[in-house]
Amino acid sequence: MAYFQNINQIKFEGPASKNPLSFKYYNPEEKINGKTMEEILRFSVAYWHTFAADGTDPFGAGTMIRPWDHYKGLDLAKARVEAAFELFEKLNVPFFCFHDSDIAPEGNTLKETYDALDPIVAMIKDYMKTSKTKLLWNTVNAFTHPRYVHGAATSNNADVFAYAAAKVKKGLEIGKELGAENYVFWGGREGYETLLNTDMKLEQDNLARFFHMAVDYAKEIGFDGQFLIEPKPKEPTKHQYDFDVATGLAFLQKYDLQDHLKFNIEANHATLAGHTFEHELRVARINGMLGSVDANQGDTLIGWDTDEFPTDLYSTTLAMYEILLNGGLGKGGLNFDAKVRRGSFEPEDLFHAHIAGMDAFAIGLKVANKLLEDRVLEDVIADRYSSFTEGIGLEIVEGRADFHKLEQYALNLGEIKNKSGRQERLKAVVNQYLLETLSSVTV
Repeated sequence: MAYFQNINQIKFEGPASKNPLSFKYYNPEEKINGKTMEEILRFSVAYWHTFAADGTDPFGAGTMIRPWDHYKGLDLAKARVEAAFELFEKLNVPFFCFHDSDIAPEGNTLKETYDALDPIVAMIKDYMKTSKTKLLWNTVNAFTHPRYVHGAATSNNADVFAYAAAKVKKGLEIGKELGAENYVFWGGREGYETLLNTDMKLEQDNLARFFHMAVDYAKEIGFDGQFLIEPKPKEPTKHQYDFDVATGLAFLQKYDLQDHLKFNIEANHATLAGHTFEHELRVARINGMLGSVDANQGDTLIGWDTDEFPTDLYSTTLAMYEILLNGGLGKGGLNFDAKVRRGSFEPEDLFHAHIAGMDAFAIGLKVANKLLEDRVLEDVIADRYSSFTEGIGLEIVEGRADFHKLEQYALNLGEIKNKSGRQERLKAVVNQYLLETLSSVTV
């Protein structure tokens, strides 16, 4: 059955095209430094927002019109698989991602949940045999059900810890079965509301034990996917243990997990933490911990996770700048953890949204690559820190200076002069490259 009957395969038609159902800048076959856009960007569709979300928000009921929603139970789950692979094919995306509860309904018992998952996993595997679209990563939902009211791996209830562990065990088995390139941990309830009733040390110790168990079980079953942690601040708990990359990195280092997990960084989570998207990417990159990206954006006027499709070209440019400096995303990808707005409720809007996001990152890729080729920022940064390449600065960097030597040097200094950082000029240059790149794209 076709669920998107009025949609043909989305193709690259260039910026002159007036066809809204076409790519204007994302050309999957175009090569940049020897790799195609498809190979560099590694786009992924998020199953939950695209096929399971109904548009419900805290103030209103669902609005989405989906041609598969008249089904129920496992029939609905099967229809979503059919719709998913139709959309994957028409968008020509290489990857998709899901939570266990996205693809199959959760039962009243763990066994019922397993029994619902197994036939859907088998169905997905069968579709993947003839599809180019592979599984970028999977994860489990350990945050929605009331049992997780006090957390999952950080719950005060050992039964909940065990239940969550069983779900992750199953998730790793599913990941291996479907050839997932990664497995993601999103600690939606791994935090606390008040210290008045919280044993913070025990909770964090247990979270680390949980991760080590997952690493051990992956080795046991031969699952070679990359493990990822997805940082997020505040929402839903006030104090999340995975607040941002820096907090998460300190946790991994403390518990000897830094060699087993990297970060899946979401743009909207970065801004909720009070950082820019590129800041979080850089913190991960310079520490060798950038694994994958959830590509979306937030609304600066709204203080929660709005998960909008990414269209901010300045942001996608600086994000791709960090990703290119990272040498790409390896096993990771750019997953559209993004949802159409509540007022964009027709099935066709799913395609418009993904096209917008894919074009935005294609532009960002081109601009970032040109900035790097011309060493626009690198030369400025090298000059700005040039005092550490000679004299006393070089001695500091090489560890040959101590407080005695530095005091003696400082006592003999005259007036200290600094150079302007020229922030406004650099922002104007980035804008110039953005506009030049857009104008030079082949029409």
